[in-house]
Amino acid sequence: MEAPANSAARFLDELAVQRRASPHTLDAYRRDLARLAALFPDGCIDALTSAQLRRGLMQLHARELAPRSIARTLSAWRSFFAWLARRGEIARNPADGLRAPKRARSLPKALGIDQTAALLEGAADLDDPLCVRDAAMFELLYSSGLRLAELVGLDWPGGLDLDAGEVTVTGKRGKTRTVPLGNVARNALQAWLAIRTGFIRPAPPDALQRALFVGRGGTRLTPRQVEYRLQQWARRSGAGMPVHPHMLRHSFASHVLQSSGDLRAVQDMLGHASITATQIYTHLDFQHLAKIYDTAHPRAKKI
Repeated sequence: MEAPANSAARFLDELAVQRRASPHTLDAYRRDLARLAALFPDGCIDALTSAQLRRGLMQLHARELAPRSIARTLSAWRSFFAWLARRGEIARNPADGLRAPKRARSLPKALGIDQTAALLEGAADLDDPLCVRDAAMFELLYSSGLRLAELVGLDWPGGLDLDAGEVTVTGKRGKTRTVPLGNVARNALQAWLAIRTGFIRPAPPDALQRALFVGRGGTRLTPRQVEYRLQQWARRSGAGMPVHPHMLRHSFASHVLQSSGDLRAVQDMLGHASITATQIYTHLDFQHLAKIYDTAHPRAKKI
């Protein structure tokens, strides 16, 4: 049996020539196969077992390699051994059935209720038409838990019903949902609509001029423009942290769940296809309760 390094080199050559893998992909495979050779410097590839590979993964984990990196390494090993098996150089793929450590699921960043109020109120300037527009956008994001794409895709007249106090949007996979609209957001939107026509240039109606939120030139705002305006708004309000539009959606979900405890209702308002996607906000809710406990309970305070 040839040395593992020779087998790896042939495998990489095929990736480069026949599969036309990118240099970035080849470098990643090369690093992952180098880890394999370093873990088993004296072993023959055809003799490696699933148990040995599992121990190798445990060693990588013990060395504090990130779960994402371990998963990618295992994927490279699996492809390499599958290639050897197809060529008849090993009887079976020892990486089949192995699983990488679970990735720690990062919790969405949400603002506290007081932080949200300070953000939305701290930079308001009703004498500036752009601030009036921005206030309407950000209040709507927080009031109804909209995605950024849903916000910039709104038309006027369109899915916004101020009389009924609701907004209808089309989200992922073309799924339409109707979400309640709070009074503060409704007032902010009315203030914006009262001056919105001043941003629209006289021209035949088109998709750009039907946009609810427009810029100085009367064209629909892009997601990047909304992100930029929110960053400026956060700096002026003294938020003291980076704030992005999706953070207002997370804050909406967390605050509604804290108040109601109704996970299904939050799922419907967010437009999640599965309750699993919504359940992450229960962890945020628990964090909120844990902070209160640590602050208030006499036996919880650290000495």
